[in-house]
Amino acid sequence: MKQWWRRWTYEVPLAIGDALWEVLVVQLAALLDRLTVRKVIALIPVAIIVLAYYHRIPIPPELILVGDFLAYIDIFSVLILLGLLSRVATILFVVKQAAARIVTFAGSVAAHAQRLDLRHRRERSASRPHRKSSRTEDDRAYDGAWDQVAIA
Repeated sequence: MKQWWRRWTYEVPLAIGDALWEVLVVQLAALLDRLTVRKVIALIPVAIIVLAYYHRIPIPPELILVGDFLAYIDIFSVLILLGLLSRVATILFVVKQAAARIVTFAGSVAAHAQRLDLRHRRERSASRPHRKSSRTEDDRAYDGAWDQVAIA
């Protein structure tokens, strides 16, 4: 009888207390750690549907529409993300084309600059030595004719 009394007054209440601690504290804390905003939003339509079918509380249609929107929020979020990704893809395509055009333009400018050879440019006076001509102004007017006479 003493064992029975000890068991029901000491061990059973301790076991019940341990079980309640496990469920209400440890497992609830683990549940709250795993709980995300998305899961909370997913539970709101379920709560609205439960309240709607519980006929003692009237629910306005606006609340039902909010519940439907929250139920389909995954679909809406996928559509919004697809829209954003298509815009990002378009922007990246335009940036890639602009970069290709800039590279082509820079290459043509570099090729044109090499043709001009800007690094080894000389002054005009240094390119041709200045010679004093012994011919007079009258000789220069008939330049081709005097050359023919000198050759013959």
